[in-house]
Amino acid sequence: MPSYDRYPSLSVVIPARNEARNLPHVFARLPHGVAEVILVDGGSVDGTADVARELWPTVRVIEQTRTGKGNALACGFAAATGDIVVMIDADGSTDPQEIPSFVEALVSGADFAKGTRFRYGGGSDDITPLRRWGNRALNGIVNALFGTRFTDLCYGYNAFWRDLVPAMELPHPASTPPPKGKLWGDGFEIETLINIRMAAAGYQVREVPSIEYLRIHGESNLHTFRDGSRVLRTILSEFRRARRGRHQDSGLANHAAHAASGPAAPATGQVRVSLPRPAPTPVAATLHHAGAAPLGQRDHGGQDTWTEEVR
Repeated sequence: MPSYDRYPSLSVVIPARNEARNLPHVFARLPHGVAEVILVDGGSVDGTADVARELWPTVRVIEQTRTGKGNALACGFAAATGDIVVMIDADGSTDPQEIPSFVEALVSGADFAKGTRFRYGGGSDDITPLRRWGNRALNGIVNALFGTRFTDLCYGYNAFWRDLVPAMELPHPASTPPPKGKLWGDGFEIETLINIRMAAAGYQVREVPSIEYLRIHGESNLHTFRDGSRVLRTILSEFRRARRGRHQDSGLANHAAHAASGPAAPATGQVRVSLPRPAPTPVAATLHHAGAAPLGQRDHGGQDTWTEEVR
């Protein structure tokens, strides 16, 4: 256990494209204690950036380098300076007042806090029966292939320690896109890709119940069949990637053992490098919202979080 001497600083990354009407609601519900808000603008033409600066004078507005939600998040992660990074949506569907629950999961020992709409205390006002069925099917495939127990694969409310960003291996913001289409990881498959890579790398993942609300203004860019098929391709691609990684690790371990003329060393998997992490000070004392119940008083039916260390 590393030594701690301060409370973790928090960066909130918000990808946005033409969300000027929704930002007042989102920014008003950000908890006190957030050190950094990064709005990643995807070429908005409705004054989204100006509204963000008016609402939160210290906001950092950056332009995404390509197209797609995945690229916007990668740009935000690269710019973040906080110990903890939280990713939320700009349309009002994710409630910033839930951020303390995610931070609590991290300072209690998790590496990655993953929102779920399908555990007790969570829910959705937005998901259709077709999307619910698709999410359940895709979720089952991931659990079968990777040995996880995820309950929600395609939800974009997550938080993690910033030192995990290199392990995600997302497309670099400066990379050139192909003449047609997107780089793998630049689209809506980003949540699935990150969830799987965190599990495959052996990080401790903790699910946090969350409620998804209806978008306040505007229309969603989600396309059920197109994005669902991209998620399925992501799952299969990540499974092949994980298998290649295991084979490479085994080969390296056997080679090292042979060279040393000793017993074979166990495959180590992905090398994990962690930075010293700040003290697990009670979250409610540092991160709160006026009028919101302190974290210790929030009622999730005794099931605030679910923990599983996936190896």
